[in-house]
Amino acid sequence: QVQLVESGGGLVQPGGSLRLSCATSGFTFSRYVGSWYRQAPGKERELVALISSTGGSANYLDSVKGRFTISRDNAKNTVYLQMNSLKPEDTAVYYCNARGAGPDYWGQGTQVTVSS
Repeated sequence: QVQLVESGGGLVQPGGSLRLSCATSGFTFSRYVGSWYRQAPGKERELVALISSTGGSANYLDSVKGRFTISRDNAKNTVYLQMNSLKPEDTAVYYCNARGAGPDYWGQGTQVTVSS
């Protein structure tokens, strides 16, 4: 059974940091590109960051470059998103995604709220 379980979301003040984790199981995670998406109320889901299957390359949404870092530990079947210097506009539900040769896999989402 495929599972992607996000954790680490919460309420943080502007300028603060959070680290999201996505623990996967039920498939060979090391063969999949790992990604984080987010969806704010009334907006479409957008790709925030993605990392290659080996972790050798990563890409970011322009608005998070220099603040967010995506990483993965294939031994733990986990992908991470370190978020620093958070802004109110980063408020959204964050979803992890695994993309490979077959269908995409998605987590259930974790809420991130940036507010004073």
